[in-house]
Amino acid sequence: MSQDSRIRDIVIVGGGTAGWMAAAALSKVVGTQGQTITLIESDLIGTVGVGEATIPPIILFNNLLGIDEDEFVRETNATFKLGIEFEDWRRLGHRYLHPFGPFGVNANGIAFSHHWIRWLKAGGDPDNLRFIAEGEAARQGKFMRTPDGAGGRLPKINYAFHFDASLYAAYLRRYAEKRGVKRVEGQVVKVHQDPESGYIEALDLKDGGKVRGDFFLDCSGFRGLLIEETLKAGYEDWSRWLPVNRAAAVPCARIEDPIPYTRSTAREAGWQWRIPLQNRTGNGYVFCNEFIGEDQAVEALSGRLDGAALAEPRILRFVTGRRKASWVKNCVALGLSSGFLEPLESTSIHLIQATISKLLAMFPQGRLDSRVIDRFNLELEREFAHVRDFVIAHYKVTEREDTPFWRYCKHMSVPDSLDAKLAWFRTRGEVLAEPQELFQEMNWFAILYGQGLTPQDHHPVADVMADDELNLLLANVRRGVLDRVAAMPSHQAFIDQHCAAKPPPVPA
Repeated sequence: MSQDSRIRDIVIVGGGTAGWMAAAALSKVVGTQGQTITLIESDLIGTVGVGEATIPPIILFNNLLGIDEDEFVRETNATFKLGIEFEDWRRLGHRYLHPFGPFGVNANGIAFSHHWIRWLKAGGDPDNLRFIAEGEAARQGKFMRTPDGAGGRLPKINYAFHFDASLYAAYLRRYAEKRGVKRVEGQVVKVHQDPESGYIEALDLKDGGKVRGDFFLDCSGFRGLLIEETLKAGYEDWSRWLPVNRAAAVPCARIEDPIPYTRSTAREAGWQWRIPLQNRTGNGYVFCNEFIGEDQAVEALSGRLDGAALAEPRILRFVTGRRKASWVKNCVALGLSSGFLEPLESTSIHLIQATISKLLAMFPQGRLDSRVIDRFNLELEREFAHVRDFVIAHYKVTEREDTPFWRYCKHMSVPDSLDAKLAWFRTRGEVLAEPQELFQEMNWFAILYGQGLTPQDHHPVADVMADDELNLLLANVRRGVLDRVAAMPSHQAFIDQHCAAKPPPVPA
């Protein structure tokens, strides 16, 4: 495109979750009245499709699109998610939950966690989930949205979803095409660039077609067809801190009512996910091939399924890290094209959403301003780094040394930014998270305490409260949690009443 021309033609290369999320959001916010939006994808190129678990910000994205939540849940075979359970991460036989809800209620200007730590050191119950409604509901297998009209009387129930990523992409495709997005079936075989500026101008397709554009979104997956193969953005390798580089994935038959949380079980050379959908269960073993072979990992995963396998296991290969720049010239990378952080905290789809949100906020109207591009790349760099540190903490803070993989993780060096957070938590009971960070104090507390890191001290203001007042605070919070959860139906009962997926047609 000419640097001074208005953007008229937006081209998205690749479908899947990233491509169709981008197409849906652009068609809703930017529209197709003043410009065209074209998405190129090939049915011959499969999508990764492991991003079946999400975190609460996905609700903001669906609300932006105006999606009816019950319809979305039905159409994607989705279930609800109140948090993530981590089994065998701290040590073998131990488990804890990272719930999505707040830990108690702040009091006297400081976080509830400081009052609770004071109580814990005095001999209180170490079960922090007793003071988190989402945590208590998760372990009782219950779920309910905050009732309409509750206003400020009830705290909001924080939740996300498990869903079939391929069905979500298909759902968003229907949404986008209704709003004027044009889908082109084909494979890109050549990229044309302006000889002077290097801007991408057009794409040649395998069938002889050509698609011209002014602005391009690269959703081509790990290969980064535009951002890397063409524009040479470069890649920042984070595998020294996140050594897993393979994932074996396989669905299995559902054998029980779905639990309202994701389960992550630490294994000999990585970890295994279990994601319950309405019609099946998603499973995967994320591992490092330096510590276990691919065949051995597949065999281990297959032997640990709780239902009959519904397909052959697939192997995904990756290097954890990020593009050094996600916006180069007139191209923005989304999803796996922009980088990959393992799905331990279900952040893959969120990072797509965050990139789309930043792009919409900084969307160019004419000349591409280098200052805007630099700001976009800086903000996305920080977003990735914050999530990276949170994921690394799960590996670093552990008592496990029973396998070579876990010995490496426990004793590896970590980024200075994470080292500072761990030091603050040990001494202060908080990590001093910045307001723009995805994971805030309650999230860090849940995983660091769950991994076995108990703060040495708490905020001095927590000592001001009299013992009777502290006990009353704790009792009131606990009573509120119990009353809230008692009013909830089971997770399955809520789905049956509001958003059960249609059963598959019976073969003739």
